[in-house]
Amino acid sequence: MSVPTIHRGSPVRHLGALLGTGCLLLAVSGCGGVKRGEDANPIAGKQEFVAKCGACHTLARASTKGTVGPNLDEAFRASLAEGLQRSAVRTVVEGQVENPNRFGAMPSGLAGGAKLASIAAYVAEAVDRPGKDSGLLASAVQAPGAGKPVVEKGGRLEIAADPTGQLSYITKQASATAGAVVVSMPNMSGVSHNIAIQSGTSGPILGASSFTTKGTVSVTVKLKPGAYTFFCQAPGHRAAGMEGTLTVKP
Repeated sequence: MSVPTIHRGSPVRHLGALLGTGCLLLAVSGCGGVKRGEDANPIAGKQEFVAKCGACHTLARASTKGTVGPNLDEAFRASLAEGLQRSAVRTVVEGQVENPNRFGAMPSGLAGGAKLASIAAYVAEAVDRPGKDSGLLASAVQAPGAGKPVVEKGGRLEIAADPTGQLSYITKQASATAGAVVVSMPNMSGVSHNIAIQSGTSGPILGASSFTTKGTVSVTVKLKPGAYTFFCQAPGHRAAGMEGTLTVKP
C-alpha cells in the first residue's frame, strides 16, 4: 500500500517506510505528541481548505481546481483502492502541512491546531469520493462565480476576485456600455490575481491590470459593442475557471 505526499516534487512512499523513519510525515502512528483530529470541524475545514489550499490543489468536492500542487483526488486514489483508511489520509494531510517540503511550493505555517485538524478531516472525507457535498457542507462555500452579474456605472466596472481564495471572480457575467471603461478588481483573497480583457474568447487582449494579493487594481479599455472575456493571467487560473463574459451594449 502506498501513501502519496501532497506537495509537488515528492515521490510516492510506502506506508511501512513512513512508519519506520521516525514518522517522517507524522503519519499513522501519530508521534510528535499531536492529538490527531482533535476539535475537527469538516464545515470549517472546507472553508479553510478553499481559502488556503484550493488555489494550489484540485479537490472535486470542494470545487477547487488549482494546479500548482497535485490533484488530491488522484494522489490518494490508488492508496484508497488498496485499503488505506481515511483516518490515515487525515494524518498524512496533517503531517504534510506541518512539515512541508522545503523545496516545494507549500509554505510553512499554513495552518495549525484546530484549523489544520478541520482541513485534514474534510480532505480525508471528501478526497476521491464521487458526487457532491450534501447538507451543511454543500453550502459551506459559495460555488465559484455564482454571484450576481455586475453592471458598469458611470464608466466604471468592478469585478472582484473571489475573497475565499477560489480561482474565480465573484461572478462570471458582467455588462457595460460602449466607450472607455475602467475595470477594477478588488482582491482580498491573499492569492495573486489580475484581470485582463480579451476580445471574444480568443481575440487580442485589450488591456490587463497589474497583479495584487491584497488590494485593488484596474485597467482602462475602450470597448465596442460585442462580447468580451475577462480573465486572470496567473498561470493555471484561467484554465481552473477564473474567467467570465463581458457583454458590451451600444
